[in-house]
Amino acid sequence: MRFGPVRRWPDGHGKLLVHAADDPEGTPPVTVPLELATSYRARTRGLLGRDRLDGAMLLSPASSVHTFGMRIPIDVAYLDRRLRVLAVRTMRPGRLGLPRLRARHALEAEAGAMAAWGLRAGAWVEVRVDGSTESDP
Repeated sequence: MRFGPVRRWPDGHGKLLVHAADDPEGTPPVTVPLELATSYRARTRGLLGRDRLDGAMLLSPASSVHTFGMRIPIDVAYLDRRLRVLAVRTMRPGRLGLPRLRARHALEAEAGAMAAWGLRAGAWVEVRVDGSTESDP
């Protein structure tokens, strides 16, 4: 069963709009700088070797992540095909995350950042690619 076209974005930069699960309608979303890693090469490199990340990185497609070779602990949000958050986990360096059922994308940020944005299970996000007026291609 398919639920529409598969979301595909180019590698690059954009903005992530975080809509909290329990915020009333009309509440403005939190806007976060975003890096997109959608090619095999970009997903493989991910956050390896970095000491920090300003904002978040979206890995797509991805249903699991690892932190081997990373220097910092990270938050990982697993997103379904509609960009709704299924779960958020914090991972220390040197860990292997198990594949998450129904996850199509993984969002990574420095540990603690997602809680500050109000990103938790049930929340949803929008992806805005730089140079495009489209949301969720």
